[in-house]
Amino acid sequence: MSDESLRQLLARLAVVEERVRTLVAARRVVDPAPDDPLKGLYLTEAAIDAVLDNDAPGLPPWVRDEQPSDVNLRLPRLADAFSLTPLDVDLLLIAMAPDLDARFEQLYGYLNDDVSQRRATLRLAFDLLGQPATDATVRSRLDAQAPLVDGGLIEIGEPARPFLTRVLRVPDVVTAYLLGDSATDPTLADVLGVTPPPVPGAAKAIAKAVHPGRPAYLRGGTGSAVRGIGAAVLTELGLGVLPLDLARIPTELDVHRFVRAAAREARLHSKGILAGPVDALRADSMPLLRALATAPVPVVLVGAASWDPHWAPVVPVLGDAPELTTTEREALWRTALPPRDDVDPVRETAAFRLGPEQILRAAEAASLYAAMDGGIVTAEILRTGARSQNGAGLERLARRIVPAVGWDGLVLPDDAIERLRELVIRARHRDQVLRGWNMRPGGGRGVGVTALFTGESGTGKTISAEVVARDLGVDLYVVDLATVVDKYIGETEKNLERIFTEAAGVNGVLLFDEADAIFGKRSEVQDAHDRYANVEVAYLLQRMESFDGLAILTTNLRANIDEAFTRRLDMVVDFPQPDEPQRLLLWDRCLGTDVPRADDLDLPALAHSFELSGGDIRSATVTAAYFAAANTRTVTMADLVKAVDLEYTKLGRLRPAAPMTQPS
Repeated sequence: MSDESLRQLLARLAVVEERVRTLVAARRVVDPAPDDPLKGLYLTEAAIDAVLDNDAPGLPPWVRDEQPSDVNLRLPRLADAFSLTPLDVDLLLIAMAPDLDARFEQLYGYLNDDVSQRRATLRLAFDLLGQPATDATVRSRLDAQAPLVDGGLIEIGEPARPFLTRVLRVPDVVTAYLLGDSATDPTLADVLGVTPPPVPGAAKAIAKAVHPGRPAYLRGGTGSAVRGIGAAVLTELGLGVLPLDLARIPTELDVHRFVRAAAREARLHSKGILAGPVDALRADSMPLLRALATAPVPVVLVGAASWDPHWAPVVPVLGDAPELTTTEREALWRTALPPRDDVDPVRETAAFRLGPEQILRAAEAASLYAAMDGGIVTAEILRTGARSQNGAGLERLARRIVPAVGWDGLVLPDDAIERLRELVIRARHRDQVLRGWNMRPGGGRGVGVTALFTGESGTGKTISAEVVARDLGVDLYVVDLATVVDKYIGETEKNLERIFTEAAGVNGVLLFDEADAIFGKRSEVQDAHDRYANVEVAYLLQRMESFDGLAILTTNLRANIDEAFTRRLDMVVDFPQPDEPQRLLLWDRCLGTDVPRADDLDLPALAHSFELSGGDIRSATVTAAYFAAANTRTVTMADLVKAVDLEYTKLGRLRPAAPMTQPS
């Protein structure tokens, strides 16, 4: 607090003290029982004299020794922010006096004829103002709609008591503000969000129409600068930002008390309210949204849904927030991380859809990871920091896999490898092509990338999805069909909608394994079951087209996938059964370098004799390793042949004759 602000506050408090002394003197003249033996229950004459003779605390030495400076005083600033009249300021100081000087506690107790009541009652306030209790002007300044009460500067306690015996109290946060404390109101601590960096966008135009009682609503999804534009709107109005995270609103909430505290905080510190996401509010929380929309300060609401006119009694200023451009992302990364020649954050995180605050948090997380590993932010550490911004909601609906297999772990034909690399290119550059170059305009189509992996079981479809995710630096989320398919009509669609909604806020690859179970062909309608099955497929067609993420579908039976799905897919990758050279490579890689091998192993013979898929080969090598471990020896050719025999039994096929050694 500035010295001059403190001087002024104590000077105004001295005026209240003079009024108290005058009132005490008048009260003592008419004291009806100066020799009352029960005076011990209240202040004696001598005690009153001692209090009156005690000087006020006054100014501290560091204030008295310096000359006043030209500053913006807090008391006038508060009066201006809340539109207070001089009478309002007097009432505020009368109510606040016991919180600033302990002598007022005893004096107020004496004047109230009740030493236990050490705050100003309304009757005492009238007396100190020199006004009769019937004065309508003073009473009007204490109405619920008056600035003092409506603004949360004064609280009137015990409303059930007669008007004149009600007690005035100033919230601690108001007293603290006048004493120079800029701390945030504890009432808001649990829902206080992070102030996003301002992103200009359309902020200047929106700011022209925003004012108290006329909020703005900005709509934007994951990766957009919606909160940054909201912060820029308030900056254009010359205000700071009070960010409220509506996802953290407690279940039990006094809406009016909360909004009053938020508006008071904003007005005390020259801020506007930035609140969102409105999508996070429950249906029974709409009164909170209505109260925020009509708050007496500039308010910017943000969310991903379209504005519903029933949410608030006022019409807001509407605006859409596009995703960050490459230039905006570059600027944010430069702000967050020191520039380096060998790591380009924009290129390394091209597959991620991050908003401004997510970029800053990702950079901070990457710096922390780097501090534990040599202090250098590598490309891998940078992507790890970006992945840390994923929410946990999708993990309740899908199994998260941290990719551990790279391109060198794939054994596929060159054509399939090339198609997979093309899929990575699409995912990495979709914003530039689909948004920047407007290659997917209109129709409500999203900017997602969808691919179908088709081939027999064990041919490498799932592991290829993992490789794609690793190359992009994101996690793989495998959808568990048990959590999706429901026998009740309409429930499957609801489950899928939850998955797509959660996936929209996560940077990852969404994998629908055995997708023909839910993306099957529509059939001719012969009964009600057929009709609802077709509705389910039609819904999925529309939802996949509007999806903005990366989704991979796998199937063993491509013919079972609806043709309309195939048209909407960006890519179809076929996974054939491995040929003999590929099988040889698979046998060698599946055994790995740590498994001890016997001298009689003949992998070329295995590859030549047994036409197995990669998954079958993997399963056989694991089984053989168990045989060897149980007998404390190396893996022999007999172990592998026995394991192959078990695989053929599982497949319901006859095993070919045991392999003969192939000529080198």
